[in-house]
Amino acid sequence: MAATKSIASTEAQNNFGQILNDVIQNNTRYIIKRRNLSQAIILSLSDFEQLLTNHTEQRKMVNVVRELAPIYSLGEEIETQSESIA
Repeated sequence: MAATKSIASTEAQNNFGQILNDVIQNNTRYIIKRRNLSQAIILSLSDFEQLLTNHTEQRKMVNVVRELAPIYSLGEEIETQSESIA
């Protein structure tokens, strides 16, 4: 399983290239925190695609996100290809 690291948003901004390399080369997942609240996750595209197809891994990730999710939500849901076809 891929390693998961937690990082402050300012540190992520200052080291984005290094983080991106770590994500791509080592399949590391980063949980980005702002004001000590988990706000976002950075993971490789292949890792994300695997999460969408592997139900066990998907459930694990959903549990991680739920445990670390902030109380509020922002943004719009992204429409997937299967939703736009239906």
